[in-house]
Amino acid sequence: MKIKDTFLMKEIAGNYVVVPTGNELVNLNGMITLNDSGAVLWGLLENDTTKDAVIGGMLEKFDIDRETAEADIDEFLDLLRKIGALDE
Repeated sequence: MKIKDTFLMKEIAGNYVVVPTGNELVNLNGMITLNDSGAVLWGLLENDTTKDAVIGGMLEKFDIDRETAEADIDEFLDLLRKIGALDE
């Protein structure tokens, strides 16, 4: 799984925003703001990866337990699916 190439994350004035490009602009009119952990998750998903690899990346980056990381990742993946940003 990975983020579709038609969605971009940019850092603007210390804030992370996701914007659609191309045809995705029609489907998602606007942008999404990410917090720091969302930005890390986005970065982990920019290249084809597995859920286990994403969990490992979050455990390396943040002082959290596996259960918390997995729940947060599931919620994030659901959001990406909802907006059509995840290529599975």
